[in-house]
Amino acid sequence: MTADERREQILDAATTAFAEHGYAGTTTDEVARAAGVSQPYVVRLFGSKHDLFAAVLARICGAIIASFERVEPGPDAARALGDVYVRLLADRDKLRVLMHGFVSGSDPTFGLQARRTLVRAFEIFRELTGQGDEAARNFVASGMLINVLLAAEAPEHASEPGVGELLACAVGADAAAELITDAA
Repeated sequence: MTADERREQILDAATTAFAEHGYAGTTTDEVARAAGVSQPYVVRLFGSKHDLFAAVLARICGAIIASFERVEPGPDAARALGDVYVRLLADRDKLRVLMHGFVSGSDPTFGLQARRTLVRAFEIFRELTGQGDEAARNFVASGMLINVLLAAEAPEHASEPGVGELLACAVGADAAAELITDAA
């Protein structure tokens, strides 16, 4: 396995660990065991747990922005951006890490990454759709609502009063039906 492949393997293991246990509840020992490497190797590659989490968060945020940037500009761009986002966050590990990163915004590194990602999503929406600040704000705000609903396992609990309706309002009826089916 190449060094780059090993690094990706560690980032995958770290994504799962941080998603399951949060930043505070995850150790580099756990990540190393899950990745099948030694803890000193993880530290040698990433420096610290903080730097490892920053790398995982940057990877997820980078994937979101890269996916947004591949959307074609035009009248269908707003819907395409929303569809891309819902598909990306169907990976619950990535979603949970993203949420941990956002709520850890008081950390200068994590906060900067979160703010840059939100700002870039806002900019991309305006660039691709030609719509103004209000529509872009609604897109970003809807994205955060989607994050919270998925983190709260709304698709798994769509039969609870109001949950399915709110999920459908947030992501659209078709996407909600798909999320609910996938969760079953």
